[in-house]
Amino acid sequence: MEVKDQLQSGNYAADISSIKEAQVRINSFIQKTPVLSSETLNSIAGRRLFFKCECFQKGGAFKFRGACNAIFSLGDDQAAKGVVTHSSGNHAAAVSLAAKLRGIPAYIVIPKNAPNCKVENVRRYGGKVIWSEATMQSRESIAKMVLQETGAVLVHPFNDGRIISGQGTISLELLEQIPQIDTLIVPISGGGLISGVALAAKSINPSIRVLAAEPRGANDAAQSKAAGKIVTLPETNTIADGLRAFLGDLTWPIVRDLVDDVITVEDKEIIGAMKMCYEILKVAVEPSGAIGLAAVLSDTFLKNPAWKDCNNIAIILSGGNVDLGVLWESFNK
Repeated sequence: MEVKDQLQSGNYAADISSIKEAQVRINSFIQKTPVLSSETLNSIAGRRLFFKCECFQKGGAFKFRGACNAIFSLGDDQAAKGVVTHSSGNHAAAVSLAAKLRGIPAYIVIPKNAPNCKVENVRRYGGKVIWSEATMQSRESIAKMVLQETGAVLVHPFNDGRIISGQGTISLELLEQIPQIDTLIVPISGGGLISGVALAAKSINPSIRVLAAEPRGANDAAQSKAAGKIVTLPETNTIADGLRAFLGDLTWPIVRDLVDDVITVEDKEIIGAMKMCYEILKVAVEPSGAIGLAAVLSDTFLKNPAWKDCNNIAIILSGGNVDLGVLWESFNK
């Protein structure tokens, strides 16, 4: 099916009009993030690379766009009792900050193994931290309990049309900044970011390619694409703490239909890409944010004839909240 037909008949959780509405809604709260480039990285990759720096977004990650859209689209009565979410990091901080701007409480369920820098962000923005075990079951059941006790509204980290629409505003900005982009490389986890980015980008330019970047130790999206249905893993093992979630029933149809391929990379490639972001771009990027650069420099990408004419590639540096203690350890291994 043609991309235009898929966009019209897809019945997805978001579309270009909900993404444009989100842009109007959140415009006065978010940062319009810059796009960086580097001749050194261009020559290493053999293509022109454009880095969309969502690591400079408020809260240090793209998540603020979706959280802001979700929280500011609530009616006053709904919003008054506050919002609840469960997240290991950037979404938690984003919800806390957006709730603070709206003047409502935020109850944040966080697994005990979350990076300390991300927990501190939540506290800094006034979110109320409620601990859970590291499993998704524990996170979800505690969030459910908090919802019942408070009557607050759930703001899911990715499986929510308002979140997808907010994240899609990245493409609206990016394609205005660099119209000649022919390929987008986007980290994938629960799929909220790539769903919004793909919906908006392919609505503007149906021939644009959207590639997902995923750690080999959490390669559920690659397996899902291969199987034609959602695959979840018994466990994940990756330095990229932001990329351990599995696709949801709202994000999967968009990923299935509009994401052209999934490139998986090893953790050591992610660490190498982070190092390049520090040394060459002079930007602090967390592992999940550096994975797009790792994907572009991987043999999987460079030796695949399908991508030989990807010449102007945008890479979304999705976040910059690095747990420095863990980072130095990984560099020294």
